Amino acid sequence: MSESHSELSPDLLLDREAIEAARRSAFAVATHRPEDFDGMRRAGRLAAEVLDLMVPEVAPGVTTAKLDKIAFEYAMDHGALPACLGYRGYRHTLCTSINHVVCHGIPADRPLKDGDILNIDVTLVVDGWHGDTSRMYCVGEPSIQAKRLCDATYHAMWLGIRRVRAGAYLGDIGHAIQTYVEGLGYSVVREFCGHGIGSQFHEEPQVLHYGKAGTGPRLEAGMIFTIEPMVNAGKSGIKQLGDGWTVVTKDHSLSAQWEHTILVTETGFEVLTLSAGSPPVPA
Repeated sequence: MSESHSELSPDLLLDREAIEAARRSAFAVATHRPEDFDGMRRAGRLAAEVLDLMVPEVAPGVTTAKLDKIAFEYAMDHGALPACLGYRGYRHTLCTSINHVVCHGIPADRPLKDGDILNIDVTLVVDGWHGDTSRMYCVGEPSIQAKRLCDATYHAMWLGIRRVRAGAYLGDIGHAIQTYVEGLGYSVVREFCGHGIGSQFHEEPQVLHYGKAGTGPRLEAGMIFTIEPMVNAGKSGIKQLGDGWTVVTKDHSLSAQWEHTILVTETGFEVLTLSAGSPPVPA
């Protein structure tokens, strides 16, 4: 579940947790100890396995409520807790965002249709550690435009990930993503961002998916955070629906998102949310 950035549009429900986090100093960013890494790896891998489990299930006629039930049962069977279940009153394991839904789509009994694109976002808690990841799925045969958007967003995420190393700046990540996305004629959603994660669901730092290279806090080995760009095929404007969760594009254009949880290492980065079924890393 994405964190709301502190510079929210007036029509969005304010996320007090995010605003409070924004008030903290950049120096409050947590660095984790080597003994913490294995716990984060286990949580991240199990969350990624839930997304693997969805691959054969996502098909025309299947409801997102059914996908949510499958994810919940898998978590329970493997000793994990769904982090979103009960979070601020949310009542599901997954967020399922279809077509023009940017994020926080609520699982429901609406059947998926041929040509839909779907983001599934899952966070699991394993032995007190959080694994947070999301992935795009094409339902049946998507349009060329929809497939291009999904692929471009995946590449954008990895461009951001590849900027991660001790001594780099948070702004380097956002700059790489924004430059690539806007060069393709798409737009980056600015109201939501990646976030620090560990024993807490949302921690510092806020990881913006736009910005200037060489700005923001310096990255240090042991930091763990998500990179999760949301990219719109049209304009960047978004709005929140009356359910208090679902966020959609204002112009009804398609939106895509991918997410990984990243550990900053001495020599670069480690992706903590990879599994046997994860899509291949782009060249």
